[in-house]
Amino acid sequence: MFFDTRGGGRVLRVSWHQEADVVVLSLWRDNLCTGSFRLTIDEVPVLIETLRSGLDAAYDDATRRAERVDGLRSRASG
Repeated sequence: MFFDTRGGGRVLRVSWHQEADVVVLSLWRDNLCTGSFRLTIDEVPVLIETLRSGLDAAYDDATRRAERVDGLRSRASG
């Protein structure tokens, strides 16, 4: 389960259904399922790679921003 940063009882649940060769991503609000998505097992690596690429890009952006802030601090103190 993954809790939504907005709170309000929002949760993403991930469940494997090996007998059907699918992964189900379901959206919950408190104890009510508000939506679901079935992903074939063959598509899971593509989803993981997409998430990984986004994480890499976000990390690179954060690193560049931190380097810029450090550079500005160095100039201001020097």
